[in-house]
Amino acid sequence: MTDRLPSLRPQEAIRALERAGWTIDRQKGSHVSLKKAGVAHVVVVPMHRRDLARGMLAAIIKDSGLSQAEFLELL
Repeated sequence: MTDRLPSLRPQEAIRALERAGWTIDRQKGSHVSLKKAGVAHVVVVPMHRRDLARGMLAAIIKDSGLSQAEFLELL
């Protein structure tokens, strides 16, 4: 398996995070904040019309505390 992340739409990333227990807290402008019980920080996903950049997706996965393999299983 390659370690390169797939190209994802923002809504697909949010759906995977919701499967991991994150819930949408709020949306301000074009950014959606997700929270999780027991976690002090929020994960922010930009809701732009284009796909998420792979570096941005990697940062979102890291902020969520998931490994890339765990995140890809949730897709």
